[in-house]
Amino acid sequence: MLSKQEAQKLAEKVMSFAKLPECRVFVTSSENVFIRFANNGITTSGYQVSHTVGIASTTEDKRSGNASVTELTDDALRRGVEQAEMLAKISKPSPEDMPPLGPQKYPEIANFDSGTAEARGENMIGHVKAIIDEARSRKLTAAGFVQRGASWTAVANKAGLFGYHPHTDASLSNTMRNSGGTSSGWATQVSTTIKDLNGAAAAKISADKCVRGENKQRLEPGKYTVILEPAAVSDLIGFISFFGRSAEQGQSWLSKKGGKPGETLLGEKVFPEYITLRSDPFNPKLTAAPWGPGLLPHEKVTWIENGVVKNLFYDRFWAQKAGKKPTAGSGSLVLEGQDHTLADLIKSADKAILVTRLWYMRILQPQTLQVTGTTRDGVFLVEKGEITQPLMNFRWNESPVRVLQNTKMLAQPVVTQGAETGASLAPALMATDFNFASISDAV
Repeated sequence: MLSKQEAQKLAEKVMSFAKLPECRVFVTSSENVFIRFANNGITTSGYQVSHTVGIASTTEDKRSGNASVTELTDDALRRGVEQAEMLAKISKPSPEDMPPLGPQKYPEIANFDSGTAEARGENMIGHVKAIIDEARSRKLTAAGFVQRGASWTAVANKAGLFGYHPHTDASLSNTMRNSGGTSSGWATQVSTTIKDLNGAAAAKISADKCVRGENKQRLEPGKYTVILEPAAVSDLIGFISFFGRSAEQGQSWLSKKGGKPGETLLGEKVFPEYITLRSDPFNPKLTAAPWGPGLLPHEKVTWIENGVVKNLFYDRFWAQKAGKKPTAGSGSLVLEGQDHTLADLIKSADKAILVTRLWYMRILQPQTLQVTGTTRDGVFLVEKGEITQPLMNFRWNESPVRVLQNTKMLAQPVVTQGAETGASLAPALMATDFNFASISDAV
């Protein structure tokens, strides 16, 4: 553990070695405990402690250089500063570099759990055993990862800014496969406290999906009503950007089509009234620091409220140029839901495709935010309110913006995490006209 006093002394020591006018220091001390398992047995059990000091130096004419140090000796820190300053002197000036912030009043964010920070392998082995026992009892093969982490971070600069924050996190994921390797199921859990993990519950979900997914049928690609489980929704909303600069420059889905240069969709109703998306760094189940973009004190930001675009993201440079307030919030996404369950969504569907999660997502068209990816670990056909058969996986091409626009029903949000983006609070949702472009042979 790196205490607040130790972090501040370390940052001050680094800055005392600096010769250039600006020096920013980022200190992270972390401790991670994990268990990896595969083929129904533990393969790795680890305990890792690391310390990292990031150093950013800037000259008077806005040339910047960065270095990272993993030793905390005076010699290593001094060499790190020298390397950052050497790189700064040979780099090109940045016309968008902003003056350093002075002292800030950072908010308290309660996402540190002492029990999680103290947890060791014995606190995780029960979850692993429950998953492996479930797999063996159903003649399946399990693989997965369970971990807990604790981090103590600090930021400082020569202008007097200093911030310190401890946080914890815990996660569990597992995949089940049948003996023939033709079907798989998956489940995940994520939180800031290890007390929220439940290996037995996660094992039942992944095993049920795997068994139900045997003997997959082919369904022709096309546009279908889709029911996305929370992990899939979490990945989709993580791809939605709200950058004011690209919106004003005509390069974003937020740029007003046919409008004057610089016009955006800010203030316009773009989504159904039940769509509200916000960043909430103060949610105790989501990992966030007290400082947001540009080291400004973190704030809650509502991006979409009752279907209306409420805010755009402005960094300090573009905010100054556009005459706007810089945005002090990002990440920690919360998509509000409705008073429904996933089972309710399934029961309400006449015909739909149920998707467990998404995989290997890449942006195809930034201006429309069209993304491509595949489905994975459980795809099922829903007919007249019931799951009727497992389906082969699909490649899909779709815009997360269009998915929210076509959303007809939402479940209650849960803390989850997909494959591509960070943890969020996301519900399952049902949307029409989801574009499944082709069949994928992936399991």
